[in-house]
Amino acid sequence: MPSVMKRRRRPGLFLLGVLLWVCSPTGYAADSVTNACRQNPANCALLNGQEAGAAPTVRSGAEIASIAATLRLLSPELKLRIERTLHECAAWADAEVNRRRLGGNTPSRQQCQEVLPTLDPCGQKVTRAMQWGAEKHALATQCVQEQLDPLIPGRFSLEPRYRYDRPTGQLQWLSPAEVRALLQQDCGKELKGTLMPDVVIHSGNPLQAVSIYDFKFPCPPHNNASWTKYTEGHTNKGLNQGQVYVEALKTEAALVTPRRGIEQRIHP
Repeated sequence: MPSVMKRRRRPGLFLLGVLLWVCSPTGYAADSVTNACRQNPANCALLNGQEAGAAPTVRSGAEIASIAATLRLLSPELKLRIERTLHECAAWADAEVNRRRLGGNTPSRQQCQEVLPTLDPCGQKVTRAMQWGAEKHALATQCVQEQLDPLIPGRFSLEPRYRYDRPTGQLQWLSPAEVRALLQQDCGKELKGTLMPDVVIHSGNPLQAVSIYDFKFPCPPHNNASWTKYTEGHTNKGLNQGQVYVEALKTEAALVTPRRGIEQRIHP
C-alpha cells in the first residue's frame, strides 16, 4: 500500500491546492529533475552530457523524433513496475477520497452532477465530479512522487507544462517557476492551449520523454474513461489529449484509471 497514506496533511493547504487545480491544474506540479538534483547533483546528468540546469527548454520536431528513436531506456520489467505503481496510486486515491467524502461508498450519477454553491477562484462553476476528481488527482500525484522517487530518481515529471506549435513541431518545456508566475496573471490565461500530462517518464530532461500517462477518475465510476477531445476554436480541434501528447513528444501515451489500470494506449 502506498506509504503516502500514512501521512497527516494540513487541511487548509490541501483544499487550497485542490481549488488551484480545478481553476488551472498545476498546483501539484512537482518536477523530479529539480528534486533529484537538489539531493544529488549526479542525478542531473542527461544523455547528452548536460546538467539539468542547462537542459534546453525548446526542441524542434526533428530533434524530438531523433531523441525518441534512441530513448528506449525502460526495460519491460521496469516499465511494468512503473505502470503497476501508477495503477495502485490511482486506486488508492480513488478509494481514499470516496472514504473521506462518501463514507467509502462510490458516487452516484446524481452526486457527480451536483453543482457546488460557490464558484472556483477563477469564477467558474464546479461540479462534485470536478471537485472529487481534483482531490483524487492531487492524492495520486503525491503518491506517485513518493513511490517513483526511489525507483527512477530524476527520470519523471509530474504535471509538466509544454507549449507545442503544431505547424513547426516546436516543443517548449515551461519550468515550474514559469508556470507559477503565469498562473498569477489573469488566472493562468497565458497557459491556455499548453499541454499538461499528469506523468511523464523521461531521460532526465522533460523534453526527452519515454512514456506519458494521464489519470482519469470517471464519475460515476462505471463510466468509461476517455481522453478530452479538443473542440471548435482550439488549435488542436479534432484531436484528443493523448493524440496531441504523442504528436508533440514522439512517444506513447496511456490513461490510468482506478479500476482498469493502464488503458487506451496510443503509440506514435
